[in-house]
Amino acid sequence: MFRKLLIANRGEIAVRIIRACAEMGIRSVAIYSDADRYSLHVKKADEAYSLGADPLAGYLNVHRIANLAASTGCDAVHPGYGFLSENPELAEACERRGIVFIGPSAEVIRRMGDKTEARQAMVAAGLPVTPGSEGNLYDLDQALAMANKLGYPIMLKATSGGGGRGIRRCDSPEELRNNYQRVISEATKAFGRADVFMEKCVVDPRHIEVQVLADSHGNAIHLFERDCSIQRRNQKLIEIAPSPQLDEAQRQYIGGLAVMAAKAVGYTNAGTVEFLLDDDNRFYFMEMNTRVQVEHTITEQITGIDIVEEQIRIAAGLQLRFKQHEVQRRGFAMQFRINAEDPKNNFLPSFGRISRYYAPGGPGVRTDAAIYTGYTIPPHYDSMLAKLIVWALSWEDVVSRGERALQDMGVFGIKTTIPYYLAILANREFRAAQFNTGFVEAHPELIEYSCKRRKEEIAAVIAAAIAAHAGL
Repeated sequence: MFRKLLIANRGEIAVRIIRACAEMGIRSVAIYSDADRYSLHVKKADEAYSLGADPLAGYLNVHRIANLAASTGCDAVHPGYGFLSENPELAEACERRGIVFIGPSAEVIRRMGDKTEARQAMVAAGLPVTPGSEGNLYDLDQALAMANKLGYPIMLKATSGGGGRGIRRCDSPEELRNNYQRVISEATKAFGRADVFMEKCVVDPRHIEVQVLADSHGNAIHLFERDCSIQRRNQKLIEIAPSPQLDEAQRQYIGGLAVMAAKAVGYTNAGTVEFLLDDDNRFYFMEMNTRVQVEHTITEQITGIDIVEEQIRIAAGLQLRFKQHEVQRRGFAMQFRINAEDPKNNFLPSFGRISRYYAPGGPGVRTDAAIYTGYTIPPHYDSMLAKLIVWALSWEDVVSRGERALQDMGVFGIKTTIPYYLAILANREFRAAQFNTGFVEAHPELIEYSCKRRKEEIAAVIAAAIAAHAGL
């Protein structure tokens, strides 16, 4: 097992990895920019090293991170998610220095990171994929011809895209002409490549993904699925495990497809195979994420398996500890991404100082966060500041527990998405497990409802404070 591990990330995922290291007896090494010097991951790690003043450059410098890991005596690097987690160059830089990269090989990262190559690999493996271009598009004329062949609406996607970026839906030739250069520009800025491809748009599908684990000894299993359909502008908001919208036959089918996909590309470590499910209950492969997911927590809650610990064990050359038939699920889990955003103001980021923070508790409640009272959220990073996870035996109970936990949670000094999630949980369609990726856009009234509810909560707090003061 590793002696010391460098975490090439920040925020709550860095704290999550530090905790796994502590339980496994591995020393943890954090890295940070000046903007992050007071972050919780810096305080919790056994060692911490500065990356300098630039808030982003250090986290994205492959060679500096690999050199720092070597110079500090680390024998492994965990990339978390985001930043360099799906960058094959970091895996290669670690390998050159004799350091283990906790993830799949650079070859697999590169292959699955190229969406057109990933599609071709899945076709060869026998997985269903959405109709689309066989490779990258050459120019706008080819794009228009392909769209006419597929039929509108279509999706333009960055070949190296991820995280919901570099994607545009086009409902007509005019929209395709307007969006073609935009997607190329977004792809170039975000991923360093101008390549784009096209897929037939599956209108308002359900977004279902499957967690897989695979070791270097030829073993691969799935840990059931997650439903990520509640999203806004291709960014996930609420995730659920298992999906309340699948029956047992569908669950077994999609789990088998995910294991087939992992074995087909020689995958090792933790990964996620993502699918779309249309109104005719047909599954289509969408992409494979070659890293730990933000929402890995809910799979841990229903299976009892520590996914980050398994990542580390697999990277150390150990075999999986579980056979497929030994993996059992129990109950339902739900995760809320608590974002520093103002729902009333088009979800604009709301960075600043947290004047007070209260984490919820009680049975079946977990909070993964890197914030605390007095912490100032820097404006340079993603707006997610915490993840609230709830578990219960039934779908109805997990929704009720989610409501209670969100009401318990207190984040003051900034705007958050907590009131918006409460509005979603109160919606009849959601409570009946009838939702798809178009749910948020179909219910704009939830924003006004959440703002009204927030005002009522604030008024109640003020009234309680006045009453308490009068009692003195």
